[in-house]
Amino acid sequence: MKGLYVVLGILLLLVLMGGCSYNGMNKMRGDVDEKWANVQSSYQRRSDLIPNLVATVKGVADFEKTTLTQVIEARASATKMTVNANDLTAEKLQQFQQSQGQLSQALGRLMVVAEQYPQLKANQNFTQLQDQLEGTENRIKVARDEYNAVVKTYNVKITSFPQVMYAGMFGFTKKPWFEADKGAEKAPAVQF
Repeated sequence: MKGLYVVLGILLLLVLMGGCSYNGMNKMRGDVDEKWANVQSSYQRRSDLIPNLVATVKGVADFEKTTLTQVIEARASATKMTVNANDLTAEKLQQFQQSQGQLSQALGRLMVVAEQYPQLKANQNFTQLQDQLEGTENRIKVARDEYNAVVKTYNVKITSFPQVMYAGMFGFTKKPWFEADKGAEKAPAVQF
């Protein structure tokens, strides 16, 4: 009879530990989802600013249309790419980063070309938009850093004992990191 109580006690302990582990992992998964939504929101803000920036540049500067076309096309491509936090894989995150990277490059080219137009630099609307875009890029960096921080905590939790025993059973899987684009360690060459 004593053996039965011991076995029941161990089973009860395992169930309680499983419940606590599930709740903790579920809260952390919610934190990861929230931070991912913040990353997407920051990128959306950038996409929302781009039409105003392009219109201002178009109205003041008369330069080759290819730069503006590249920005518009890159924005369209970046806004088409959406990734659901519940279905976030390393491959999808890489695709998302790639589309956003193309937009960043196109914006960089636009800024370099715009610097060649003194009347554009003097335009207050352009300056304000440029400042907002810079602030948005900073927000994107902060959002990505915060996302990586909660991903680290979440991934460590679901791979640590005893949660690792319950993580697979309850469908908790590792989340991918935001990583620098390949070649990001090299400073871009700015030419006028």
